[in-house]
Amino acid sequence: MTLEAIVAALFGLLLGSFLNVCIWRWPRDLSVAWPGSHCSACGHAIAAYDNIPVLSYFLRRGRCRHCLAAFSWRYPTVELLTGLFFGAAVLLAGPTPAAAKLAAFAWLQIGLIFADLETRLLPDQFTIGGIVLGIVFSALAPSPGGLSEFILPGARPWLMSLFDSAFTAAFASASLFLIGVIYSRVRHREGLGFGDVKMVAMIGAFLGLAPTLMTVFAGSLLGAVVGLGYIFLSKKDAATYQLPFASFLGIAGLLVAFFPK
Repeated sequence: MTLEAIVAALFGLLLGSFLNVCIWRWPRDLSVAWPGSHCSACGHAIAAYDNIPVLSYFLRRGRCRHCLAAFSWRYPTVELLTGLFFGAAVLLAGPTPAAAKLAAFAWLQIGLIFADLETRLLPDQFTIGGIVLGIVFSALAPSPGGLSEFILPGARPWLMSLFDSAFTAAFASASLFLIGVIYSRVRHREGLGFGDVKMVAMIGAFLGLAPTLMTVFAGSLLGAVVGLGYIFLSKKDAATYQLPFASFLGIAGLLVAFFPK
């Protein structure tokens, strides 16, 4: 691993710690700026030396220093995953805007995966904010290919990439929304939430058309196999149990983005 990748991984650990705050607070409409990190059981502030990513969790054996309440396994998992994906982004693309784009995408996907697992909510800060960020990154780190080669031949690469990003976000989300409407009318119950539609738009803004379609296909397949397997083993009611579709979509998005071939 290169020095740049190590630095990126360490930076990812820090942003993973902040991501944990976002995962907990944004679905509950709480500020991520105030109050500072604290134990949700006793309310005591968490000191800086107890807030070192990954390390503090294991040194404290996953418990609060003051009341000994157990902290969720999500905290070190999110921090570690964010660090690993940030390092992987630099290994794949070097210290470039393309690596920053990959890292930002991973940060958003990890946040959505765990927010969906815990609350079945997909905060707009992740989805709508991610759409804007994806479109901005499309200009800073242009991706070749896409419909723009036929619609805007000879245009500047950043402009072509910007068009592809915006088009894919709109097309993918509109298509998924239409599928959800058809499903609800046929089955007379909601199959997709609007948060899923916004998440697909965000994925489209970052990845482009073909990778986004692959993500939706892979996420649906993963959800069918793993989700239905879980329902069967846990003996839950398949007609009423709400699968965390966004979590499967997020896992598929990470796989497509970091293992494109």
